[in-house]
Amino acid sequence: MSHSILEAIKQGDWTFEPSSQQVVNLRATAALPGTSEKLNVLAERAKLGLPLWHPRDRLTYEEEGSD
Repeated sequence: MSHSILEAIKQGDWTFEPSSQQVVNLRATAALPGTSEKLNVLAERAKLGLPLWHPRDRLTYEEEGSD
């Protein structure tokens, strides 16, 4: 069983889902989708084996930032 998203990708496990317990320690970001800032946040989360998405991550330009 994979312990991180990177490990899962290396093993070809495309159904991997990180445990929901990790979201508690994950900070939401106000970075807009598609920006280099958001890509950096996603890359850091992946590197740490954390879920890529936080339920309160900013989704649109009109939303207030969560940072």
